[in-house]
Amino acid sequence: MKSSNYTVGWICAIKTEYVAAQAFLDKEHNTSSRRSYHDPNDYTLGCMGKHNVVIAVLPNGEYGKSSAAAVMSHMLHSFPNIRVVLMVGIGGGVPSARHDIRLGDVVVSSPSGGNSGVFQYDFGKSVQDQRFYHTGFMNQPPTVLRTAVAGLEASYERKGHKLSKFIDTALSYNPRLGRKYSKPSWNSDRLYVSGFTHGGKLACVDGCSSDYLIPRRPRGRQEDDPAIHYGLIASGDTLMKDAIIRDTLAEEHDVLCFEMEAAGLMNNFPCLVIRGICDYADSHKNKEWQGYAAMTAAAYTKDLLKRVSPMMANSDQAPDEDNHQKSHQSQWDPTTYFAYENQEIHPSDIDIER
Repeated sequence: MKSSNYTVGWICAIKTEYVAAQAFLDKEHNTSSRRSYHDPNDYTLGCMGKHNVVIAVLPNGEYGKSSAAAVMSHMLHSFPNIRVVLMVGIGGGVPSARHDIRLGDVVVSSPSGGNSGVFQYDFGKSVQDQRFYHTGFMNQPPTVLRTAVAGLEASYERKGHKLSKFIDTALSYNPRLGRKYSKPSWNSDRLYVSGFTHGGKLACVDGCSSDYLIPRRPRGRQEDDPAIHYGLIASGDTLMKDAIIRDTLAEEHDVLCFEMEAAGLMNNFPCLVIRGICDYADSHKNKEWQGYAAMTAAAYTKDLLKRVSPMMANSDQAPDEDNHQKSHQSQWDPTTYFAYENQEIHPSDIDIER
């Protein structure tokens, strides 16, 4: 199949997300001779339903918006007809009284109240004797994706979803993934009060007192599990591990999730961001839920693509031309690297425990 036949780009930040995405391909294609000569990306090609999909992963040891931007730039050189871009993987959830977010749930970037569904929380301005003002709101995803999200949200509200069944099927075809990518025990989903920080190197179950756990009722039979949440995702180059800052941003902006890559793409090639919740963006992070969270995000994304018409995905109209916020956009030029291209992020620059 020619590189020009691929119209959906799927970006993963880490190997766990990459493996989960591969597990949901209906058919995998040969990757030989389908990239530009100077393209360093690693790709997995295949189809999901009627869509030909290009899946790429960031290089080992590189995280954040600049690396995501570079991967996207190379992808567009090799696959020039990509019109739909999806940033899919794991993120840190922000549970609150308004949003009963739990581990394994999915958060989908969704515009509301004038925002795009994603904002860069480490970008803004500091005014003397005043607080820091966040100004880094991104452009909206293209209409074709926002319409598909609305349709799928309505379907789930009326009939529920089958994501757990989809995951079980994917794992049955990939039995080696069972241990790492299956749903962990419910009692390992532990949410602590914001002021209680993790101390020492012991796991939470051994080193953190249950006196500081926030009690939550079990989900009912008529409630989706995992639940799908739609709203604002905060993106930045620093891994969020502070529950106090997490809660402050949630109160100010109604943030549902934190992640590290989307800000590198949104203003130049608007995409939809889909995150499976693997922790609560606090000091109690661990990797136990990462595999399953990656699976829930990938399962939702595949279900979403079923609602995207291949004709729309093959349209000559690029997603950024579909955004009504024209005054805030710059035309995408795949021959020009993003502004962040030469600002690579390395393990020494950020906390890479994800």
